[in-house]
Amino acid sequence: MRRVEFGLGGISCQRFPGAGVADVELYRQALQLVALAEETGFDSAWVAEHHFSDDAFMPSGLLFCAAAAMRTRRITLGTAVLLAPLYHPLRLAEDAATVDLLSQGRFVLGLGLGYVVPELEAFGLSPGDRAAALERVIPLLRRAWAGELVDTADLRGSRSGTRVVVTPQPTGEGGPRIWAGGQVEGAVRRAGALADGFVATYVADPMVLKRQAGWARAGAESAGRDPSQLALAVSVPVFAWEDGVAWDVVQESYHYLSWKYEDLMSWRDRSGSPLPAPSLTTERRQAIRKDIVVGTPEQVTEQVGDLVEAAGGSLHFIARLYFPGLEPSVQEEAVRIFADRVAKVLR
Repeated sequence: MRRVEFGLGGISCQRFPGAGVADVELYRQALQLVALAEETGFDSAWVAEHHFSDDAFMPSGLLFCAAAAMRTRRITLGTAVLLAPLYHPLRLAEDAATVDLLSQGRFVLGLGLGYVVPELEAFGLSPGDRAAALERVIPLLRRAWAGELVDTADLRGSRSGTRVVVTPQPTGEGGPRIWAGGQVEGAVRRAGALADGFVATYVADPMVLKRQAGWARAGAESAGRDPSQLALAVSVPVFAWEDGVAWDVVQESYHYLSWKYEDLMSWRDRSGSPLPAPSLTTERRQAIRKDIVVGTPEQVTEQVGDLVEAAGGSLHFIARLYFPGLEPSVQEEAVRIFADRVAKVLR
């Protein structure tokens, strides 16, 4: 059965170099954008997470979701993704349950491994710790939200075997849905085996999405689960604009955004204002355009439709419409255009 839902994603509250916008204003604008997403018919809104970046990339997605819950009534709120290895599992269970209560059951906990080595090291971890941490935390969250006693003996940083009950309990049986991200085959299969849903990230190529969806469903089946019950989502940068000038409007912001994900690996011993992205070369322009769905509303509708079909007809499409440095009025208009000219056509 075909089922397509649409989310607003990529909310990061980053400072764009030279823009001079205060953090408090960036967070206010982001909350307003979530409210607009609900008003225009989006099904969900999603926040990203990174730490210690010179552009103040959002580090506390759960807190933002709690604030967004107070500004909305219908829309689902989620993390895409929260970096699970950085969190103590019991504290994560408590905080996620609290967000679930504040949103009255409208919360999805999206989890990922993280890839930025300096982030991991700052929290006392190494890249080799990541997979085991994710495999440990998902079953623990389910036990905690079921009201079971959780034995702390095997938890990171625990010195005793104290057994505890996590309170408060979430709104619904089993707690918030847990989705997991991944890109390489092993991570995608793990997501299918452990989580309620799989989130593909930066996948604008239908063939790549079809392959990853197959891996996720195979992972679910290998774990004795019904693969048809696994939610599939894809989080992709998107920008639809009239008059064939979409790329001209968004390219500077998107160039910075895509470069920043690479620059995150290099922030050690850096302080001060965020660095600007290097000049956009022809080669770089061609490379980054492969990862964004951009064009007129009709062109974007066709490309998103291809991704829906690649996923098998059921997909939660997270449109990463948040671009650092875009004027708020342009960002808001892009949300309206996508809602009215793309999402309504594909539902």
